[in-house]
Amino acid sequence: MSHIIVIGAGQAGASLVAKLRNSGFDGKITLIGAETAPPYQRPPLSKAYLLGEMDEERLYLRPESFYAENDITLRLGTLVDAIDPERREVVIGDERIAYDQLALTTGSVPRLLPDAIGGRLQGVHVVRTLADVNRMAPEFTQGRRVLIIGGGYIGLEAAAVAAKKGLHVTLVEMADRLLQRVAAPETSSYFRALHTAHGVDIREGIGLERLTGDGRISGAVLSDGTKLDLDFAVVGVGIAPNTDLAQAAGLRIDNGIWTDAQGRTSDPAIWAAGDCTSFPYRGGRIRLESVPNAIDQAEVVACNMMGEAVDYVAKPWFWSDQYDVKLQIAGLNLGYDNVVTRRGEHDGSTSFWYYRGDQLLAVDAMNDPRAYMVGKRLIEAGKTADKATVADPSADLKPLLR
Repeated sequence: MSHIIVIGAGQAGASLVAKLRNSGFDGKITLIGAETAPPYQRPPLSKAYLLGEMDEERLYLRPESFYAENDITLRLGTLVDAIDPERREVVIGDERIAYDQLALTTGSVPRLLPDAIGGRLQGVHVVRTLADVNRMAPEFTQGRRVLIIGGGYIGLEAAAVAAKKGLHVTLVEMADRLLQRVAAPETSSYFRALHTAHGVDIREGIGLERLTGDGRISGAVLSDGTKLDLDFAVVGVGIAPNTDLAQAAGLRIDNGIWTDAQGRTSDPAIWAAGDCTSFPYRGGRIRLESVPNAIDQAEVVACNMMGEAVDYVAKPWFWSDQYDVKLQIAGLNLGYDNVVTRRGEHDGSTSFWYYRGDQLLAVDAMNDPRAYMVGKRLIEAGKTADKATVADPSADLKPLLR
């Protein structure tokens, strides 16, 4: 009987094994995860779950019973030591498990602060796993002082939770502005104003020199010489693809685990999907860190493991929730050279439309689902949007879809 092993029990891994069974695969499936919890949603960790508005079981993608009911062997709390591609075996301690096909859905890992500047002090947290958030949750108590290091979406979401819970929040971003790597100045300004209005002390163009404390963090020294007294810190300085197993197995690495358009790695018996991969995209290669990509790519890989030959065509979209604002992003703004602003119907509702010349590339929509949906459909269809129409808040966007 054919045996498929999937290493990585996150969104991509769970989607892949479910798709295999739903598509009629009747062989053996083993899903291996390093965490003790069954596959769960990550986005709510830094929002609803940290706020205490969602309990753990609601995070689970499916009830744990789903895996047994679908004859999927779920091995949790299990670290894979190595992959032996020549023998087609996965090594776990003294155990060797043979596979016919293997899929890597190992996700990504947070970038940590160096030990030399206090990165290992107690009270210094990252936001990636359920265990990470469970460790930090008791720190979010009214009146305490927190430093958020990094002005990307994870840092901003953590800052929003802290501010809502009544903490004193300082956020430092080494770049000249928030979200500099992923968004236009217009979007950065929108979220700077939003967080400032909620009492967050935002310091852009300022880095962290070091964290201070004897065993546990008690303060920080910033690059401009400012000294802060702190109770804890949250580090949000990005993530890196989790490629250690793949690299040790001799697979090709290129800003993630290299795959072809169908999700196959440099070893024809090994596939990969999700945050850990880089894949062909519009003449180049890209790595996407998003839930939709993890699901869609994993499902395409599952089909191809069963003998289909389907290319994965990414349709990037993302979201972030901060306070009462829902940011929805469609497309990728890579290479944009101008931005059109559209005022929404309600106070605080707006969207920013990214163009290269006259070609629409992406849309950032804040509390404006209508603008987001029109932009998303246009981008996915390869169409553009007349700039004058977009800029006119009284103009109906729907005719743009014709």
